[in-house]
Amino acid sequence: MSRAFTKEPDEGEAVEDLPDRPLSPHPNLVTAQGLAQIEAAMVRAQDELTRAQASGDRTALAHAGRDLRYWTARRSSAQAMPAPESTEKVQFGSTVTIARDDGRRQTWRIVGEDEAEPNEGTLSYVSPVARALMGKSVGDVVQAGPGEAEVVEIR
Repeated sequence: MSRAFTKEPDEGEAVEDLPDRPLSPHPNLVTAQGLAQIEAAMVRAQDELTRAQASGDRTALAHAGRDLRYWTARRSSAQAMPAPESTEKVQFGSTVTIARDDGRRQTWRIVGEDEAEPNEGTLSYVSPVARALMGKSVGDVVQAGPGEAEVVEIR
């Protein structure tokens, strides 16, 4: 019988077939801070798993196990990248400021996927804007969303 027609687990029932979190197909490049974040997430997931085992909470156990598998896979595939040695061109780990054609200025640090928080100033290296910025120098113009933007600073 198709899984689409099976009963969903009730509250408190096992969620034994909880699907794993998807893993990115891109190389798992990380900054030193990103590697530390992954390791901290592994510790949190292990702590949650231990608590779930102690309490017998099968739903929490399934969620914690899934998170631990995800963070363990991300840690094993992490490729720590050195800090940029130059500010001549945008590269992984650079902090770049752009001036958009609508007058906005935005600054982001180019980081790994798991550490990216655009609202907090970090942008995944696989995002369209970051990909457009890679290898560019101050004064270069890139396509950024529906408009253009000029690279005005690289740190």
